[in-house]
Amino acid sequence: MTRAIHPRNTGAFYVQSVISFGVSLTAVAIGVAYLPVDGWIRGFLALGVLYVVTSSFTLAKCVRDRQELSEVTNRVDQARLEKLLTEHDPFKVD
Repeated sequence: MTRAIHPRNTGAFYVQSVISFGVSLTAVAIGVAYLPVDGWIRGFLALGVLYVVTSSFTLAKCVRDRQELSEVTNRVDQARLEKLLTEHDPFKVD
């Protein structure tokens, strides 16, 4: 039985991603806070950034879920094929 190798993320990559996200969100928040405009415009920009962040998380989750679903479907199909191949005897005479 052959198994496909699925690369896993390392702990360092995960930490780097979290730190990068935190730094970018902090930089945008500081930029919006110190922007020389009215409070209403600052609030609108802050709400826009919050919307982009939450929709990014939702999109990433949907992409991950779709990929996991296709992996499960592929595994089931592969198991069925392997079962058929192991049960098949090419030298059997009907």
